[in-house]
Amino acid sequence: MKRFIGFVKKEFYHIFRDYRTLIIMFGMPVVQVLLFGFAINTDLKDAGIAILDNSKDEVTRQITTKLISSGYFKLNQDLSTASDIEKSFRSGKIKEVVIFQENFASKLKKEGKASIQIIADASDPNNANLIVNYTSAIINSYQLELLREQKLPFQIIPEVQMRYNPQMKSVFMFVPGIITILLMLVCAMMTSISIAREKELGTMEVLLVSPLKPIQIIAGKVIPYVLLSFINALTIILLGKLVFGMPVSGSFSLLLFVSIIFIITSLSLGIFVSTIANNQMTAMLISLVGFFLPTILLSGFVFPIENMPQVLQFVCNIVPAKWFIIIVKAIMLKGLGLSYIWKELSILIGMSIFLLLISMKKFKTRLE
Repeated sequence: MKRFIGFVKKEFYHIFRDYRTLIIMFGMPVVQVLLFGFAINTDLKDAGIAILDNSKDEVTRQITTKLISSGYFKLNQDLSTASDIEKSFRSGKIKEVVIFQENFASKLKKEGKASIQIIADASDPNNANLIVNYTSAIINSYQLELLREQKLPFQIIPEVQMRYNPQMKSVFMFVPGIITILLMLVCAMMTSISIAREKELGTMEVLLVSPLKPIQIIAGKVIPYVLLSFINALTIILLGKLVFGMPVSGSFSLLLFVSIIFIITSLSLGIFVSTIANNQMTAMLISLVGFFLPTILLSGFVFPIENMPQVLQFVCNIVPAKWFIIIVKAIMLKGLGLSYIWKELSILIGMSIFLLLISMKKFKTRLE
């Protein structure tokens, strides 16, 4: 029995000495609980809206104040003309435009009814539905208050229009996300595992003493994944278009170019993981926790980023998938060109260069 107890103690000592095991056992559950707890939030918060007030009377100001003070919406822009609506949506910061008709208060008093037009960005149909429902509920609440105060039969009629996805097809949201997840899995995860396997088996050192230079070896390892990932992206785009009716409103060549940039970024992440992972299991765990979960939770693919706490919103900015999804939706659904997406594209290119430089430096240091 003493031998058995001694053996158990030895295993405890072995576990406590291995910081990687401790991180997996205690760190991963904490990180996952925090991520899921804060990221999975269906409540609306600080959704960017624009107001086009053609009446500018007391009633429209009261409704606007009620919308903004609710905490669900944040006024990003006051529009002057209807021609500004499309431009505000293309900025990417506006999720909804609320339009008050002319002589709103006067029509409400004389005719007993007036209309409010609600235009929502339905490139994310679930979020658009949520925004429209919250807006309509606040308008109805104001209408009830008005009825109780004045005891007259008023009727405020919300007229809803969904922009970029009028049929509210969920596939318009899922296709960009699926492209992102698959590219991340194939590029980052498979690259990191492939290189870690060479290191684990001891064959990487054999390759490094061959006539090939280290950078040629790395390029030879990742080029097949570039080609396979590009084929995957092209297949998903074509299936989305031909089978599900997913539009490609913008430049198809620009979309493919952006996909290649994201593939390079993902490969850079995979190479970086390979520099800190000594075996395939470690590479797999790092890839799952560091790539797969953030791609789903922190990219805006499923859960709106503006609903998350400020800390997580900051973390979202270092997730490459966030910028790629913004670009893909802008090209495919909104038909935007390079002049509108150059900032997001520059961020992806910057991430790629930064990760490649660090990864290549660490890789040589560890293996030469």
